[in-house]
Amino acid sequence: MPRFSVIVPAYKVQAYLSECLESVLTQSCADLELIAVDDCSPDACGVIIDEFAARDARVKPLHLDQNLGLGRARNAGLAEAGGDYLVFLDSDDTLAPGALRAIADRIEETGEPDVLVYDYARTYWDGRTVRNQLAGRLAERGPAPFRLADRPELLGVLMVAWNKACRREFVEEHGFAFPPGYYEDTPWTFPVLLTAESIATLDRVCVHYRQRRQGNILGTTSTRHFDLFEQYDRVFAYVEERPELHCWRPELYRHMVDHFAVVFTRRGRLPRGSHRAFLRRARAQCRRHRVPGTRLRPRHALFRHGLHRTFRVLRLASAVRRRVGKAAVKLSRALRAGALRLHYRVQSRLPVRADRAVFAASWGRGDPGALEEAFRAHAPHIRTAWVAGSGQRDTALPDSRRLRPGTAAYWTALARSKYLVSDAGFGRALSKRPGQVFVQTRQGTPLKHMGLDLLERPAAARDTDFGALLREMDQWDYVLSGNRHSTLVWERVFPGGYTTLEYGSPRNDVFRRATPADVARLRESLGVPEGAVAILYAPTYRDHRRTQLPPLDLERVSDRLGPRFVILARPHPGQGGWLGAGPRIIDVGDRPSVESLCLASDALLTDYASIMFDYAALDRPIVVHCADWEAYEASRGTYFDVRAFPPGAVARGEDELVDIFTGGHWCGPGPARLRAVFRERFCPYDDGHAAERVVRRVVPGRTEGPAKVVPPAGRGPMPPAARTPSATVPQPSRPRPVTDSR
Repeated sequence: MPRFSVIVPAYKVQAYLSECLESVLTQSCADLELIAVDDCSPDACGVIIDEFAARDARVKPLHLDQNLGLGRARNAGLAEAGGDYLVFLDSDDTLAPGALRAIADRIEETGEPDVLVYDYARTYWDGRTVRNQLAGRLAERGPAPFRLADRPELLGVLMVAWNKACRREFVEEHGFAFPPGYYEDTPWTFPVLLTAESIATLDRVCVHYRQRRQGNILGTTSTRHFDLFEQYDRVFAYVEERPELHCWRPELYRHMVDHFAVVFTRRGRLPRGSHRAFLRRARAQCRRHRVPGTRLRPRHALFRHGLHRTFRVLRLASAVRRRVGKAAVKLSRALRAGALRLHYRVQSRLPVRADRAVFAASWGRGDPGALEEAFRAHAPHIRTAWVAGSGQRDTALPDSRRLRPGTAAYWTALARSKYLVSDAGFGRALSKRPGQVFVQTRQGTPLKHMGLDLLERPAAARDTDFGALLREMDQWDYVLSGNRHSTLVWERVFPGGYTTLEYGSPRNDVFRRATPADVARLRESLGVPEGAVAILYAPTYRDHRRTQLPPLDLERVSDRLGPRFVILARPHPGQGGWLGAGPRIIDVGDRPSVESLCLASDALLTDYASIMFDYAALDRPIVVHCADWEAYEASRGTYFDVRAFPPGAVARGEDELVDIFTGGHWCGPGPARLRAVFRERFCPYDDGHAAERVVRRVVPGRTEGPAKVVPPAGRGPMPPAARTPSATVPQPSRPRPVTDSR
């Protein structure tokens, strides 16, 4: 008996069916049967199903003799199901990677509930992905499992079958089945939730709900949308037969009227001339199922009384109000923007304040954050402020003055502060004044092409305004560099009259200050088990991919590595989302400080991310995964081949990657020698005083230059006291030749 029976009915979806079935069969939880129902589809759906069945024994093909519709096709698949839990999936949607594993884990955690409700995201044909706006209702609150009466807000989550896993014995015991017609999910999901003795939720995107440009059933214009009335008759008939459920009738009534309003007002659903008939049917339905004493909204009353003309007038008035409101908001924004521009010009005519400094970073704190701390320590007479948008509140120091972009205080600070420090910029509106000092920190050592080199890489450049970039770099006074490689690249791809400060990476200073107690606290806060080997996985952004799919199946990799390893999964800040889920995978994407993640880990697993240059300063093992190097190099361009000059072991595929870790080659003498050479080239100044050197150079009267620090080959710059206490890092059972790691 498999754990899951995944039921996929198919009709006229040949363009999407393969992707749907593939998303099921490639799940890291392989304990499943896939029941693919060919609903007498006139296209190639049946052939595609048979091809998958011939390739994978878990696929059970089912060909119907006539087209029955979505609901009854699901019933046909349900009759063949033998799994513990039923999972329904529409044939143009897909399961998210690792979804079944997350569902299985949550089911086990909550004691085998009758129903598990999980989240979804809408994926649009233009590549956009938008998560369900009501995801907060799936958050874990209180004990689990529970009954619907404990959390009735679940009725507000999309009432469909494909965002729930139902225990098969529970479904069979109560005889739940899908009716014919449109909106067949309605008389399934309401009775299932109302009847379930135990319900649990999973706050995780498990289904990608495809929003097709054309062809969506509910998006077609048809009188079949009148089926909605019969579906709600079935719901109320089910409740009427069970006195213990009568208390839910007012809530079901409100949901019914809201559903009527959606169908009635949504363009393209009801045929022209049918709206009056729909409203008459809705009036009869409302009178039939209304519960006396139920509090009604105004639109409920309109449907109850069938006020078609009144409804149309109110819709027109609402549309006019929205348009007037949008125009008013647009005008208000324009006036505010003009007032702020005038404010900035006025402030720019006032004297520059020599005791003010403004800091900003694209994400996290990075080099600007390290420099802010250094300003406070070595130039305490200068008051600092941190630019923090709505998603960067955690990046500012607790006692730091916060500036919200676009406010009057923000523009005042930019106009009058002497020191402007950023790893990107402050926008096109900034006009640096005489007497101001702009310190551009950049965002690490470059491996991929940057600046003017992107002129020949249109896929990577995208909408880059190179004219604006040139004007911006003319405002820079200093540009930070961590090594000679960065200096040569920055001065060529960002040509300007600035001074390069080849002083090291300020953000890496924390590596020298960290104590074993600091590292232990970081690991504990992340939930790293004592004695485990923590691998920080940090992939880069791929310009050649429209959707940033995870380069590795972390669930499968974690299973193959075994319980000794824990993976700290950090997606690229420009990618967002998650990389995987599992008992030994910790999502650290919301952690603002990547430096703390480096300190908490025992090894780094990356591909082409610049984090490898920072991590090398720790002298801890680095493994590079280069499965798509050719595509990445062709689209983005690189300054050297990381496979030929790696910071450690190199894996070209998942099997080799797993072998490197399980065989102990990740921490062998060969990778250590490679890392020593890599550090000598890219980390010569990372001695813990880079930020101090910058401040002493930038602040007037303190022009003391840096002293170059080159760690001896094979030895790390980290003092023994600052290393992670976790561990005992295992030694390889057999040494791997240096040539094998390249």
